Amino acid sequence: MNGALLQEPHPKPEWRQALHLLARSPRGATEEVLVAGHGVSHQTLAMLALAGLATVVTETLRGAGGTFTIERLRITDAGRRAIGD
Repeated sequence: MNGALLQEPHPKPEWRQALHLLARSPRGATEEVLVAGHGVSHQTLAMLALAGLATVVTETLRGAGGTFTIERLRITDAGRRAIGD
């Protein structure tokens, strides 16, 4: 299935929107920010990851309040190529 998704000549408009957002975020963005803040659907994010256009990176943050684990989506090289970035 991965290959079929990547063979599309141009990503769908909602995919392009999400990829552009990720391209402007060097550290990536959390799913909550993309969904609640920018209106990207959960399905779009899942499809970008399945297609290899985005990846999920888990980070552990330590602070005075304790240790937190967050997941950020980051654009991949294939995602950058898909939007001509």
